[in-house]
Amino acid sequence: MANGSEVVHGYPHLDTVRAAITALYRRLAPEGLYAYAGSVVPADVAFADHDDLHLGAQRVAHALVRQLRLPDARMIVGFREMTHAASVELTAGPEYFIELNDRFRTHRRDIGAALAHEITHVLLHRLDLGFPGTRDNEILTDTVTTYLGAGWLLLDAYREDGLTSQKLGYLTPEEFGYVLAKRALAFGEDPSPWFTSPQAYVAYGEGRAVALRDARQPPLTAAGRAGRHRYARDRRHARDHPGVRTGAPYAFEAGGERDAGLRVSFPCPTCHQRIRVPVRGRVRARCGLCRTVLECDT
Repeated sequence: MANGSEVVHGYPHLDTVRAAITALYRRLAPEGLYAYAGSVVPADVAFADHDDLHLGAQRVAHALVRQLRLPDARMIVGFREMTHAASVELTAGPEYFIELNDRFRTHRRDIGAALAHEITHVLLHRLDLGFPGTRDNEILTDTVTTYLGAGWLLLDAYREDGLTSQKLGYLTPEEFGYVLAKRALAFGEDPSPWFTSPQAYVAYGEGRAVALRDARQPPLTAAGRAGRHRYARDRRHARDHPGVRTGAPYAFEAGGERDAGLRVSFPCPTCHQRIRVPVRGRVRARCGLCRTVLECDT
C-alpha cells in the first residue's frame, strides 16, 4: 500500500475505477453486494493512544475481516520500518501476515485505513479477482475496499494543510469521494458524518458531484438541456454518417440484419456495464448486470 507525500488531486484513474466497479459486480452479482450494504462503523475501528498497540491492531483487523466477510481469515499484524505504508503476505490461508509501517505506532488513528486496504487484498486473492499490472490492481483494491464499506477510512486518512500532507492509498481524495458516493447511491448510506478530516469531507462532496453527473448523462431522461441538445445533434450526425462514433460516453451503431434501426449504447450509471437500446424515443432499459432500471429518451 502506497503512502504518498505529495497529494495528487482530480480524477486521473477514473476509467480504471469504473472498470473496477464493473468487475466487482460481475464477480459478486447484486445479491452478493447487498451483503455489504452497511459500512464498518467508527466505533469498531476506533484506536485510542492509550490502547495496547498489538491488541488494538488485532481488534481493528478482526472488525475489518467481519466487514469484508472473511470469516475464516486470521490476520497477524506486525510493525517494521518500510518504504510503503503496509504490505500483506498472500498465501492459501487461513492465517495472513500484515506488516504496517513503524510510523503507525504513533499514528494509530490511521491503522484501520491501512488494514482495510491490506485485508481487501486478501479478499480479492480469495475471489481470484485482479487487474493486470501493479498500478491497476492497486486501484482495484482501493475501489473494492471503498465500495464494500471499509474505504471511508482511507479517505478520512487524507489530511492536508499549509505545511504537511498525508494520504493513504492509490486513488486521489476526489476519486475516493466518487466511489464512496457511488456506494452511497447504491445502498442509501451517507458516510459524511464519520469523517474527522475536513479535507476528506470536501473531497467526498466533489466526488459526489461527479457521481451524480453519471446519472444525468444522455440518453437518460435525467440529462439536462445541454446534454439533450448535444445528444440530438450527435444522433442526427450518426444517422447521416453511419459507423462514426462520438466523443461522448454514448455511441451509436446500426442495427443487425433484422433490425436496420439505429441503436445507442451507454454506461449504466450504477455499475458502468454498457447498455444497448434501440433509438426510438422513450424506452425503459434494465441493466443486465446490476439490474438497475433506467428511464431513457433515445
